[in-house]
Order: sequence, then structure tokens, then C-alpha cells
Amino acid sequence: MAKEPVPGRVKTRLTPPYRPEDAARLAEAALADTLETVAGVRVRRRLLVLAGRPGPWLPDGFEVVPQSGGGLDERIAAAFALCDGPALLIGMDTPQITPELLAAAADFGEQDEHAARFGPAADGGFWALGLARPRPGLVLGVPMSRPDTGACQRRRLVEAGLAVRELPTLRDVDTAADAAEVAALAPSGRFAAVHARLARAAGAVAR
Repeated sequence: MAKEPVPGRVKTRLTPPYRPEDAARLAEAALADTLETVAGVRVRRRLLVLAGRPGPWLPDGFEVVPQSGGGLDERIAAAFALCDGPALLIGMDTPQITPELLAAAADFGEQDEHAARFGPAADGGFWALGLARPRPGLVLGVPMSRPDTGACQRRRLVEAGLAVRELPTLRDVDTAADAAEVAALAPSGRFAAVHARLARAAGAVAR
């Protein structure tokens, strides 16, 4: 799931210190890195559930559908409803993900329909949610954008009787400190390059 990187509509918690245009550049780079990683994983279907319009950051091989209305829980549930088999949902906030990590997370093997994957985020949310059999109702009603969002979602999976395999905890890009840390974790990506350019520009202005 992703948003079109439009200034003033994405990564608003990065402003300040970044300008809305700079925050949108970082968002676009994060999205491009994420999509490139997904494109490198062997899967049956790559689905981009997008709020907005596709741009030059979209590689080949993706089916694009618009996000539904409603809250984030409703939009995630609607995304799972588009799937007819094992599905792994991620966002655009973790450009440090690798093809190896995603491939392992998306591999449900011969497990039964009660398998799930859960990737906690450092801020208390989650960066990945995988279900061997998509069940949109497992997301509906989960409180979003709270420090306990991830705990609530994981509890919902366990209470439904699913065998939950936990993925590594990753840091979302929400704040300027997050951006700096994530850029350091993936120094060869577009996100790190944009972050470095913005840092150099800020240094030049400060001097």
C-alpha cells in the first residue's frame, strides 16, 4: 500500500525540518526503493494499492488498483479482499527491506491456511502483515496509528487461532531521525541518496 508522493500529502511528520517538497522527494525515493525490492522477489502477483496516480517511480510488473475509502484498517482489509491466495502486505515506509527478507516473509510453503506473518515496527505499529488465507475481518477495527497498533493486530491474529511467525522489527520513516537511521541502514538506495543530497543542501544553507 502506498500514497502518491505529493508535497503536503505525504510524510508530513518530516516537516519541519524538511520542506513539504523535500519530504515528498524522500517519500518518492522510499517508494521507488520498496517497489524495486518487491520487483526482485519471485511471486505470483505484485499488487500496488495506491492512493493517487502512478508516476515514473513505478517499475513494470505491477497491477495498480486504487485504495478504498475509510480508515486505514478498512483500506488494509480491502487490499486483502483483492487477494485469492497467500498474501503479504507491506507499506512504503521501510525502504531498507531486502529481497531476501521479503522472499522469506512471503514463503508460506505447504503450511495450512492458519499461518500468518507479522512484522513489527519500532514505533509500535507494523510494517508487514501476511496471511496464508486472506481474512479482511482480522484487520477491521484494529486501532491504527497508535503505539499499541502492532500489539492489537498481533493479538487479533493469535486470538483467531493463527500460527504467527514474527519477522524482524524494522523502523518506519516517520521523523527526521528515522530518515537518518534508515538511510544509514541502506546506503546504496535511492532513499539514502536523496537524504544525503538534502543534508548537503541544508549544510550549505546553514553556512
